[in-house]
Amino acid sequence: MIKLFRSKIYLSLFLMVSVLLFGILGYRYVSDYSWIDAFYMTIITITTVGFSEVRPMDIEGKIFTVILIVSSVFIFAFGLSVITEYILSRNSLQILKKKKVRNTIKSLKDHVLVCGFGRNGMQAGERLKAYNRPFVVIERNKEIIEKYEDEVLFVEGDANEDEVLNQAGIERAQYLIAALPDDAANLFVVLTARQLNKDLFIISRASQVASQKKLTLAGANKVIMPDKIGGDHMASLVVMPDLITFMDKLSMEGRHTTNLEEVAIEDFADQVDCNSLRDLDLRRKTGCTIIGYIDPDGKYIINPEADMQLQPKSKVIVLGRPEQIQKLNEMFHIEAS
Repeated sequence: MIKLFRSKIYLSLFLMVSVLLFGILGYRYVSDYSWIDAFYMTIITITTVGFSEVRPMDIEGKIFTVILIVSSVFIFAFGLSVITEYILSRNSLQILKKKKVRNTIKSLKDHVLVCGFGRNGMQAGERLKAYNRPFVVIERNKEIIEKYEDEVLFVEGDANEDEVLNQAGIERAQYLIAALPDDAANLFVVLTARQLNKDLFIISRASQVASQKKLTLAGANKVIMPDKIGGDHMASLVVMPDLITFMDKLSMEGRHTTNLEEVAIEDFADQVDCNSLRDLDLRRKTGCTIIGYIDPDGKYIINPEADMQLQPKSKVIVLGRPEQIQKLNEMFHIEAS
């Protein structure tokens, strides 16, 4: 619809410019006015301001003026109506779009809030989108919102304000990613979010080492330093390049291209008697290998023994090629974690 209105606007602008040129050329050659006088006469004629002519006109000039007045009235009326309709329709579409976004956000549950849509926020959004995890971005930069509003659910505003967080559905959210470039801003976001949702799992970005402890005390469950991770990664490529390259090959770009998967024990409960890792027998059934176990208390065990007893609310980390991971998901009807 917007494209249709734009084409009408271009047509109306073309017609108005054509009338202006028609009037200038007409007065120049029909009434033998100078270019300046012809331009002046055209302007006062099509705007109907009522100023007097440069000099008395002959019959040809008067007939031409009548034609110019009639044509300009219709064309300018058409142009103004198109522009007005475009502005009103654009505002209506924006209102409808914002209402649709609000209704969509209200229907979300256990979603992710991403505060800030800069470099780190965009990377987080791409990964969440690849895993089909619903998320809402809180951003105050209108240019960014207008650029990505067709792809992402946005709430415009400051992420450390209660009203903005409530609009994003923080009381129903499961995770919050504070990805603002300023540590102080992230600290306020973490404090505010923790007050509004005690059960929220908060992941915050930090630039300074001194900010890590403050963010943790404020309520962040995890604090990530992108610069430190990047530096460690580059140094590791020097001291153990093959190992790091292999780790990079464990792609986690999307739901059906990953080599690693996190699976809750409850996902197996209805289909296997899962008393131990051996009972799962994932290697034979799917080709996947269990490389880690997370107990209900959050303790991580790397390369667990086959006889390890499984507990409710625990998880296993499995390794496999993308087709093996997909087979695992299809066999046990596992939802994206």
